[in-house]
Amino acid sequence: MATADRTAPTARAPRAARPTTQFFVPPSAFSTTPYPVAAHGTRIRYADGSEALDGISGLWNVPLGYGHTGVADAVHTALLEASYLTSFRGSHAWADRASRAVLEVAGTDRYDRVLHTTSGSAALDSVIKLCRQYQLLRGEPSRQVLVTLKGSYHGTTMGAMALTGDDLCQSAYGVDLRTVRHVDHRRPRDLARLLERESERVAAVVIEPVQGSGTHVVGRDFLEQVLAGRREHGYLVVADEVATGFGRTGPMFASERWPEAPDVLASSKGLTNGTQAASVVLLSPKVTRVLDEADSPVMHGETQAGSPASCAAILATIEAFRSEDVLRRGERVAAQLDARLRELADAVPGARTTGAGCFRSLTVPGLDAAGVTELITRCRAAGAVVQPGPSSFQVVPALVYEEADLDLLMDRVHQAVTEVLGLRAVSAA
Repeated sequence: MATADRTAPTARAPRAARPTTQFFVPPSAFSTTPYPVAAHGTRIRYADGSEALDGISGLWNVPLGYGHTGVADAVHTALLEASYLTSFRGSHAWADRASRAVLEVAGTDRYDRVLHTTSGSAALDSVIKLCRQYQLLRGEPSRQVLVTLKGSYHGTTMGAMALTGDDLCQSAYGVDLRTVRHVDHRRPRDLARLLERESERVAAVVIEPVQGSGTHVVGRDFLEQVLAGRREHGYLVVADEVATGFGRTGPMFASERWPEAPDVLASSKGLTNGTQAASVVLLSPKVTRVLDEADSPVMHGETQAGSPASCAAILATIEAFRSEDVLRRGERVAAQLDARLRELADAVPGARTTGAGCFRSLTVPGLDAAGVTELITRCRAAGAVVQPGPSSFQVVPALVYEEADLDLLMDRVHQAVTEVLGLRAVSAA
């Protein structure tokens, strides 16, 4: 009797798995297109030799363009002079210099202390703890509730995911939402009603000045409602400027244009021009005064937070903003981008633009998720990288884009939008 071949496959072998997990994508939809292999200025080169103009600044975090030599040289020097130093139970010269530089650009009249962390999500986790600690030290331990906005995105660690107003499968991961409330910034009265019910439990209101999902600007009416509530009820106001910091919407920080300064500010993406895992949380004198009077330590620490290399990148990025007049250059890029997006909106029935500065979206009514995916894919094939949004695509260019390159980027986007909407119209007919 013949022996069965136990090594013979009983079904077709699956295709080789990608070796790296891709964020926010199910395994069945992992990208199989050629990987990026290099990036310089505002262009990305791929393994098949093709190139594309980057219309989203990496992940909104490369305001100076790729391969900035000043930042690269500073990181290289730091790695040679002090490959690692810690901020646990102490500090070091690199962290001190970086902290002072960040406070200077953010305003020493607004903030007077810096907490170094490693990501936007980690920064928001530390913000949750700080706000509750502040209220506890003030003698109000019942203030545990954090208020954030519907449609907001604050990160994917357990704390930051709880703050996030988008559906990220929070319930599946067991994220604790019992002390988080989400309100609609388009309806200021929603916040007023919430405060009528439980103002004595609110520790802080956390706001993205421009929401990352759809680049919706939080309006002045809502901000004034938040600030009035702070004066009346004593909660803290937190500006989540992980995305909007470092010139993304015009000024160095978007909250500079608020009627009153926030009590706490978190920043990350543009902080090191995308070169290091780094973020900072800035504390106002009001907050540090309470911590100091109680001599209360901040119980947050990360091994790689405030490393010499990340601090060197912060210092070099800030220096580049100064010496290369990046904010003024960003204003020019924003004006050109606005004109091109409005031109495209005028050509697409019902389309509208959202956002501010170099943080923009074009929304197309009726464009479903499949249509957005098709549009992003066609843009990439044409040599332009843009980002999907809800019934929209986002354009978040580096602040140093050359005029001719930005026009070329938008020409390619315009062509892709026209083709996709034209084909879908024909298909529907």
